[in-house]
Amino acid sequence: MADVLIVEDKLSFGEMLKTSLDDAQIAAQYVRTGREALQVFKKERFGICLLDLRLPDIDGIDLLKEMRKIDDDTRFVMMTAFGTIERAVEAMKLGASEFLTKPFDIEQLIALLNRLLQEQKCQRENILLKDTVQRAYGSPEIIGKSAAIKKAMELLQTVAATDTTVLLLGESGTGKELFARAGHNLSPRKDEPYVALNCAAIPDELLENELFGSEKGAFTGAFARKLGKFELAHKGTIFLDEIGDLDLNLQAKILRVLQEKSFERLGGTTSIKVDVRIIAASNRELSGLVKARNFREDLFYRLSVFPITLPPLRDRIEDIPMLVEAILKKLGSKKKINPDAFDKLAKYNWPGNIRELENTIERSNIIAKDVIQAGHILLPESELKWENISVRDKDLKTAGGMGRDLAEAQLIKLVLEQVEGNKSEAARRLKVSYKTLLNRIIRYKQKKLL
Repeated sequence: MADVLIVEDKLSFGEMLKTSLDDAQIAAQYVRTGREALQVFKKERFGICLLDLRLPDIDGIDLLKEMRKIDDDTRFVMMTAFGTIERAVEAMKLGASEFLTKPFDIEQLIALLNRLLQEQKCQRENILLKDTVQRAYGSPEIIGKSAAIKKAMELLQTVAATDTTVLLLGESGTGKELFARAGHNLSPRKDEPYVALNCAAIPDELLENELFGSEKGAFTGAFARKLGKFELAHKGTIFLDEIGDLDLNLQAKILRVLQEKSFERLGGTTSIKVDVRIIAASNRELSGLVKARNFREDLFYRLSVFPITLPPLRDRIEDIPMLVEAILKKLGSKKKINPDAFDKLAKYNWPGNIRELENTIERSNIIAKDVIQAGHILLPESELKWENISVRDKDLKTAGGMGRDLAEAQLIKLVLEQVEGNKSEAARRLKVSYKTLLNRIIRYKQKKLL
């Protein structure tokens, strides 16, 4: 995909411009007529259009008007050997960024084009709220020394240098977003856009517009062309979080992007080529969704070329001191934490993983004056590891809940063994929905009952 479209009827001058831009590492495409320019402009996206004011078939001002209707994100630089102040003013009013009179210095043109391209890149980064997201999440530093987290980090470092699609698997709060950012920063695309989208956070009827964009007039309220996340991520990385929540129609469109590197905007008829690296994530068992016909099998195999499973926090308890230190530093706190408090943190199952740990430490930091004690660590007793709960901590209600969980977990395990892991059949035998069974399995795995 070219950065600049050159529209110039004089062959020698047009070819010279293209050669000069190519030499300056600015990708350019050259056409000689207004009609050719419109055909190309409707099919492809350009950062800048270098447009001659006098063409053999269409007046440059008229062509500028038509092109602005198609894409108002493109910057236009008008050029002519017959420049007048009136024509320059007219072009500027219609949205042209600059007006050049031939002959002009090629070095100055290249400097101008680089400036406009950089301005456009910054504008798109603002659309992505890059600075806001960076402040919200902090730098993508993965913390931990446990064998489980080291294994995941080694896999990430291995695949980061490639364009291979990565599938991050793990429970909510295990750091999939952090791993995706680190994967982008370790890749050759690190200086290009990183775009993240939570597929579960946006209603299905709006998600397609967010992913692929829309043309002007595609639906009520579409007053201008909207660039989707895939276009904004061109040359960079797109992170699709909770991809298991996509409906089947959108799954087919994601599959097309993976296979053909192209898509169509809502209301559009032409294919748009994009160069993006996809990192997807899910806290759901995608293979189970495939069996239940809620997730496309072909998309599942495309996404799971390089799966990385992130360990839950209960499987990397030894990392808690390092994580707590990092959380307190992020909060700007200089408070120390008592060893008894660390012991209490180590005895908890952490169903919410690192996200829950962050919330717990932030709350404790507010409560404690100087040193965070065990009493400042407020945790629900129902999630404390059973072997660490003394008799005096239990009452009949708590014990009843524990007994029910244990009985359910054992029954689920027995039935799954009988049906050789077929969750749909297990749900039928247990007389619950597939979703209910899946939620129970996740819950009891978190409690180490399965």
